[in-house]
Amino acid sequence: MIFLWTDTLIFLLLLVLIGIACALRGKEPIQRPLNKITNSRVGMVSLVVLLFYVFVGLLDSIHFKSNHDNNEIISLLDYCVTPLRDHNEKTYSAPFAATLYSKEMVAKEGVMQWDFPRLAYGGKHLTDPESEKTGDIFQKSMIGFLIGFAVFITLTSLFSAGYYLLVKKVPKFNALYPVLISFFCIVTVSSLLGYLSLYYHVFGTDKVGEDVFYQAIKSIRTGLVIGTLTTLVMLPLAILFGILAGFFRGWVDDLIQYIYTTLNSIPGVLLIAASVLMVQVYMANHEAEFTSVIVRADMRLLFLCLILGVTSWTGLCRLLRAETLKLREMEYVQAARALGVKQHAILLQHILPNVMHIVLISVVLDFSSLVLAEAVLSYINIGVDPTTFSWGNMINGARLEMAREPIVWWSLSAAFIFMFVLVLAANLFADVVQDAFDPRSAVNE
Repeated sequence: MIFLWTDTLIFLLLLVLIGIACALRGKEPIQRPLNKITNSRVGMVSLVVLLFYVFVGLLDSIHFKSNHDNNEIISLLDYCVTPLRDHNEKTYSAPFAATLYSKEMVAKEGVMQWDFPRLAYGGKHLTDPESEKTGDIFQKSMIGFLIGFAVFITLTSLFSAGYYLLVKKVPKFNALYPVLISFFCIVTVSSLLGYLSLYYHVFGTDKVGEDVFYQAIKSIRTGLVIGTLTTLVMLPLAILFGILAGFFRGWVDDLIQYIYTTLNSIPGVLLIAASVLMVQVYMANHEAEFTSVIVRADMRLLFLCLILGVTSWTGLCRLLRAETLKLREMEYVQAARALGVKQHAILLQHILPNVMHIVLISVVLDFSSLVLAEAVLSYINIGVDPTTFSWGNMINGARLEMAREPIVWWSLSAAFIFMFVLVLAANLFADVVQDAFDPRSAVNE
């Protein structure tokens, strides 16, 4: 096993979230909003989609050295999709194509002709692609769908059996209807695309012949790392400074306001560009510490998360400051002061729990904006390392492809589809969380 910095932080964050979930289990202030989320069809469907992305990202965060690839560091996801990783062509090929995208001089029956060369892997099992491809794609799509359906039935049966053994009740599938439908769609579509990718390049290949579907899947981890680890850096700063500024006021409030106002006055793109350049200079001067390409790319990704976290905490800090200014004048806080309760106890027992709904809502809302921020930063070459798979790098590489004749559209389309689904699910889930944890909704009920 090889533990990169981002891998360690991801699993540490996962353990922390599991611990928080166990600690808050059964508590009434949390139970009501959670019940509201579980009763929302949109919320549960979007949560299933997000969990699928998280599952793929976790598979891509388990790294080890491969004995078959000259001790190259690969992930568990790389091992599972080995055909996608190894089936590289010469250059561009369109989705489900059996030939290259451009004509070349090829030998046919001993005569050199100007034609489209056959691919080394895509559609190589076809004798006559023009007449056989449509029926073959339909046949293999049905096989992939049936495999996915069998996997869905198996997983659902295992879940039912485990639930019955633990609770001694049969699960109510009527309440889980939206979850089952979304899970069925994810499993069958994944199985269908996975089976087709054994025989075709589902989203085509790029300039160097690498499978675009593989690039889009690998980019999931980068988007999740940017969204989660940046939040991990941002939250402590925002919570600490926001609560202290609102509770103590005076010179403490003035100092904290000066800090985040000054930080906001610096153009974020310039600050990120300067920081990334510093990291590149450091790694160039210490090459012995960064012998692997993956290690170098991981360090740049980690530092990008740190910079985004340092530059994005100010908005949440302002919200928490304003809420704390209101809470410090509430009767129960004034009563605690009159009874001689220490200030740190008031902050931990009265102020912090009553601002957590703002923290949770902001975290979920900021996740999608951070995923989009990575795409924008990578597009202008100040984001993740060029060797790192990310939707931003795919969009950046598609700039010149869109100017080709004929146009190469599938790299941009694949990045758009995967990023669109993730951001849409995150935004829909954020709306549900906001409605559930908003204190005003509880009052209206």
